Amino acid sequence: MTYDLWYWDGIPGRGEFVRLALEAGGIPYRERAREPGGENALLKDMLSDRKHPPFAPPYLVAGQMTLAQTANILLFLGEKHGLAPDTVEGRLWVNQLQLTIADMVAEAHDTHHPIAASDYYEDQKEEAVRRARSFREERIPKFLGYFEGVLAGPDAWLAGGKHWTYVDLSLFHLIDGLLYAFPKRMGTQAVKFPNIMALHRRVAELSALQPYFASGRRLPFGEGIFRHYRELDAE
Repeated sequence: MTYDLWYWDGIPGRGEFVRLALEAGGIPYRERAREPGGENALLKDMLSDRKHPPFAPPYLVAGQMTLAQTANILLFLGEKHGLAPDTVEGRLWVNQLQLTIADMVAEAHDTHHPIAASDYYEDQKEEAVRRARSFREERIPKFLGYFEGVLAGPDAWLAGGKHWTYVDLSLFHLIDGLLYAFPKRMGTQAVKFPNIMALHRRVAELSALQPYFASGRRLPFGEGIFRHYRELDAE
């Protein structure tokens, strides 16, 4: 089966967590919104009549099923394609970790849009400075401290086995986003989390991901969840 992945074109966003799993797993898929007329097609497809409509992208069409919410999509792909542990307990564990990553992703987004996603950053800049300070000083150490504790060592994967799972790919992308958005803060924090940074390097070097990284299809950060504003970053 070739899956249809629907997500906004032009930004990595939450769709990137799904892309990394599809690419690393060698799973055939089509990036529908990147096809000609894709954005209009996305809006039309979202409004089409279906049994289980998505609230928002990303969503994955798998045969007759439509699966939305990043963690839900990855839960499905993990079981279906061997990107998660074999046991129910193991699959729920990596889903729990993925949901924790989703929590941090939401908080990272809210550093630059703390009042309303529909307003410009410049219209909520004062509030963003306050929100970013809390995120840098309190939330980054708390979240990363948790994941550092989950990892058993510099050669470990989050699920504890001998092979990566989709949540390792997601943590890699989360760290990539934080390094882009908060380079000063991550410059001082990274040394405190050697297991996380070792995992980040190992995922970056996975042979299964090299064709994707070299293809130019992996979009750079800029707009979207992870944005760099100098006034929001500090050591």
